[in-house]
Amino acid sequence: MDRPLLVLVLGVAEQEEERIRAAAPGADVVFAPSAADVADRLPDADVVAGKLDAAQLAAARRLRWVHSWAAGVDSALFPEMVASPVVLTCSKGNGAVPLAEHAMMLMLMLDRHAPRWLRAQESRTWDRFRHGELAGTTCGIVGMGGAGTALARRAAAFDMRVLGLRRRPELQVPDVERMYGPDEVEAFAAEADFVVVTAALTPQSRGLLGVDAFRAMKPTARYVCVSRGGIADDEALLTALREGWIAGAGLDAHAVEPLPADSPFWSLPNVIVTPHNGATTAQTARRGVDVFVDNLTRFVAGEPLRNVVDKTAGY
Repeated sequence: MDRPLLVLVLGVAEQEEERIRAAAPGADVVFAPSAADVADRLPDADVVAGKLDAAQLAAARRLRWVHSWAAGVDSALFPEMVASPVVLTCSKGNGAVPLAEHAMMLMLMLDRHAPRWLRAQESRTWDRFRHGELAGTTCGIVGMGGAGTALARRAAAFDMRVLGLRRRPELQVPDVERMYGPDEVEAFAAEADFVVVTAALTPQSRGLLGVDAFRAMKPTARYVCVSRGGIADDEALLTALREGWIAGAGLDAHAVEPLPADSPFWSLPNVIVTPHNGATTAQTARRGVDVFVDNLTRFVAGEPLRNVVDKTAGY
C-alpha cells in the first residue's frame, strides 16, 4: 500500500483512543462521533469501527473491514452489506455478563412481584405477601452464546434446573441439563418456568416463539427477553399475557425500539419493561474495544480476525 492505512473509529470514548492508535502503528486513525462527521474520509477508508448505512458503505470504495460495537448485528446486515465483500466483525461476548445479570434481575423481580413493593413504597404502605423463590424452578434459555452460557452458570448457582435451546443442540454447555433444537420449541417451552431469550435475531430465529410456544408454557411461567425483540411474535405474546396463558414477562429488548408510547406492553400489570438497557455498562463498552484492538492488531499483521460474522447466518 502506497499510503497509510486509514481507520475510522466512530462513537468511542476518548480514553480508548490511545490504545486503539497503538494497535496500528503508522496508520491514519481518525476518531469521530459518526460516519456523517467524516463523510469526506469515507472514500479512502480501509477500516470502519461503528455504524454505516447503505449510502455510506457505497461511498467507502476502498473499505475492507467493518467492526460493529454491538454483539448483535441484525441492524448492520442490510442487503448491500450482505452482498458486499467487506468483512464484518462484531463485539460478540462483550455484554454477556450484564445481560445474564439483567435476566437474573428480571426473573427475581417477576417471581417476587417486585413492582408491588415499589408501589407500596411510593404510598408508604407496609405490604407483606407470599412470593416465590427461584431455587427448584426451571430456566429455559433460548440461545447459548456468551450471554446464554453466562446465564446458565448464574441460574445453576441459584439452584435452578437449566435447559437450553440452540440451532445446533449437539453442542453441549456446562450447567445445562438438556439441549433442545429449534424443532423442539414447544417441548422446551412446556418444561420451563422461565423462558429467557438471549439469542441473536436472525432469519431463523425471527418469530421462533409464537402461539404454539406460548400455549405450551405453564400458566405460572414467565417470558424474559434480554437480547433482541422479534424472536417472540408480539401479538402471540400479548395474547398470552392478556389471557393468562403465561403469568408475566420481563422485556428489555423489543421488536420496535424505542418502545412506542402507545404499546400495550407498558400498561400490562404482569409485565416489567426496561429500555434495552441490560448491557449498558462501561465494562461492556470496554470489552467491545478490547475485541476491536485485538482485531486491528491482527488486521495490520495480516492474521485472521476474531468474531467474523457469517452474513448469511446473521451472526
